Amino acid sequence: MTDTPRRYPDPAVRALDPRFNSLRLALASVECLYQGTRWSEGPVWFGDGRYLLWSDIPNNRMLRWDEATGAVSEFRKPSNNANGNTRDREGRLVTCEHLTRRVTRTEYDGSITVLADHYQGKRLNSPNDVIVKSDGSIWFSDPAFGINGFYEGEKQESELTPCVYRIDGHTGELSIVADDFAGPNGLAFSPDESILYIVESRSEPRTIRAFDVSPDGKSIKNGRVLIDAGPGTPDGFCVDIHGNLWCGWGMGTDELDGVRVFTPEGDAIGHIALPERCANLCFGGRHRNRLFMAASHGLYSLFVNTQGVKGG
Repeated sequence: MTDTPRRYPDPAVRALDPRFNSLRLALASVECLYQGTRWSEGPVWFGDGRYLLWSDIPNNRMLRWDEATGAVSEFRKPSNNANGNTRDREGRLVTCEHLTRRVTRTEYDGSITVLADHYQGKRLNSPNDVIVKSDGSIWFSDPAFGINGFYEGEKQESELTPCVYRIDGHTGELSIVADDFAGPNGLAFSPDESILYIVESRSEPRTIRAFDVSPDGKSIKNGRVLIDAGPGTPDGFCVDIHGNLWCGWGMGTDELDGVRVFTPEGDAIGHIALPERCANLCFGGRHRNRLFMAASHGLYSLFVNTQGVKGG
């Protein structure tokens, strides 16, 4: 996708702390897999088909990148301004939709099941990011970003306070797990699922907060700020098997655009520079050691010396 000469080790992958050195590969560089989106989001890996899906929200479509050929095709259009995506514990696609203000599941036959679109009789705002816990429960953030204008959805009135919700994996019951956020955004569990991390993207500065998950897995407590982003803009993120947080980052500068890597304690240890802001990312590939990065206008990847959490 580019004629720019590249060399090893890739200078775009830099350590901010010696602890990052064990996570990087000397003979791996950032690869641009696609250019042509307006705002890339929600990458999710399908290992059984060797392909990646991701959202192009303003263009109202989802795209598919095939590992075997490198070809990119439209997976779904219209997508109802789809944003975040993940897979449930049966391998089915779960999607947050801005336009319809709902969370859906794509069944094996291609039909769509609505998992959540109302809470106590009121419409959700615009579900943003989504993850699935090992007990089958689905957790998603619901800020008002998609209904604030006509670019990533349609302008509509908010009926509910922005919250983070949980859908019970057995009963389908929808419950609120966090309601004190200024713009809840990306979320992820620690490898043992004892901690839930949530991006607060409308605080100043933006933060990533950590919460202890209750023993029954249905609620959270003991909220605290794990990461003060300063001038950075954390959005979506994912966690590796060591508990490190790989966070979409940027604010239109060479120093910030890309991916910022943090330890479980919240220490910044590494940065992957991209030519544009990264919104979200996931691990994929046969060994879950390939980082896929959905950035503003494109899709990038980098092989790393760690693995994404299984099922995450």
